Amino acid sequence: MAEETAAASEEDVKREIGVSKIYIKDFSFESPGSPKIFATPDFRPNTNMNLRTSNTKIEDHLYEMVLTITLDAKVNDETAFLVELQQAGLFVIRGYSDEEMSLILGTFCPSTLFPYARAAVSAAVQRGGFPDLILQPIDFEALFRRSQEEAAQQLAAGAH
Repeated sequence: MAEETAAASEEDVKREIGVSKIYIKDFSFESPGSPKIFATPDFRPNTNMNLRTSNTKIEDHLYEMVLTITLDAKVNDETAFLVELQQAGLFVIRGYSDEEMSLILGTFCPSTLFPYARAAVSAAVQRGGFPDLILQPIDFEALFRRSQEEAAQQLAAGAH
């Protein structure tokens, strides 16, 4: 009887995913090569982008997800610009298993934040006097699956 009650109460838990707040947690734009870099003929920077996510449980069903983007652009070994952004959001998530939570936090949340981050980076680069920079879409589901596969391989390698 107690088992049936526990199963019924688990089914009664409403599944919910919601965005409570989206915000910039930290943002930096630097142009150490200016104004000299603006005189570079045929400006074609070599860009390098690093992407990282982290999440923190704030309350029972409230999670903060932080998408960190570090982008640097160089022309002939001189840094044209450097952008560091922590785009964050508060997400209400409840009624999911641990495995589902991992998937939601690894795919849905960063996918929700990325368009905001892309807009912020693009605006900062343009306001810094540089040509438009459009960050290409990112398949967070593929990145999540790859990180899961790598973690499984490392675990298997450690067992041997």
